[in-house]
Amino acid sequence: MREVNAKVIQQTVKELFLEANYVIGKDILDKLRQQYETEESPIGKSVLNQIIKNDEIAAEEKIALCQDTGMAVVFIELGQEVAVVGGDFNDAINQGVKQAYTKGYLRKSVVNDPLFDRVNTKYNIPAITHITIVPGDKITINVTAKGFGSENMSRIKMLKPADGIQGVKDFIVKTAVEAGPNPCPPIILGVGIGGTMEMAAILAKKATTRSVGEHNSDVRYARLEDEILNEINKSGIGPAGLGGRTTALSVNIEYFPTHIAGLPVAVNICCHAARHAQRVI
Repeated sequence: MREVNAKVIQQTVKELFLEANYVIGKDILDKLRQQYETEESPIGKSVLNQIIKNDEIAAEEKIALCQDTGMAVVFIELGQEVAVVGGDFNDAINQGVKQAYTKGYLRKSVVNDPLFDRVNTKYNIPAITHITIVPGDKITINVTAKGFGSENMSRIKMLKPADGIQGVKDFIVKTAVEAGPNPCPPIILGVGIGGTMEMAAILAKKATTRSVGEHNSDVRYARLEDEILNEINKSGIGPAGLGGRTTALSVNIEYFPTHIAGLPVAVNICCHAARHAQRVI
C-alpha cells in the first residue's frame, strides 16, 4: 500500500487550477492557429487572431485567460492501492482550489445556495469532485475550470432507442446551433451517450477535457464526431458568433452501456477557453 499525504493532493490541485486558468492547452492553441489559416471570413479570422493573442499574453504574464475563471470540477482516478494520509481527501481538494483562486487572483464565482440566499462563498468552493477507483498505486487528478456562459447552453435529452443515430446527431447539432454566440464560439462539445441521465452528463463533462484532435477509439464514434463537427461548422455562426466556418473546434463523444428502453444524450458545451489540466501523483 502506497501512502500519499493529503498536502501533496492539496498542492497539486492548487497548481493545476492555476495552470488551467493561465495556460491554454497546446492542442487548443494549435487548432486555433490552424483554423486562423483556413477561416474564410475576414471578421472570423480577426476574432481568431485576437483569441490567439489573448491566450499568448495570459500564459506569458500569468493572468486569467477569461474573466470567468469557472467553477472547479475535479475528476479523480484513485488507485485502490493508495492510502491518503495526513488529512481528509475532500478537504485537500477544496483547500487546493481555495488557495489557487485566492493567491492566483482568480474570480470567485460560487454561491452557497442555488435558489434562495445566493451568497458568494468567497473562495470558489466547494469543488465538484468525481472519483473512480482504479487498479494501481497512483492518483490521476484531472481538473477543469468550467465557465458558465457555455455551461448554461448545455443540454440533456432522454431520447428513445428508435431515434437512433440520426436522432442523436440532430439533437447535438441543434444544441450547438441554438446556442449561437452565447457560449463564446469557437466551442468544444463534450457529448455523453448512454448510461443514465446523470451518467450521460458526467461523460459529457469529462469529454470536454479530452485533447482536441483526439478521437474516440471506436471508429464508429470517431466518424460520428467528425460528421457532427462538419454539420455545426456549416451553420455559419463562426468565431464570437460574427460569421465564419469556425463555430466548433471539436466534438468529443464518450459512451456507456444503457438500458434497453433508453438512449440518454448529454451535450456539455465549452468555450474556446477550455481550461483543464492533469497530473499523476
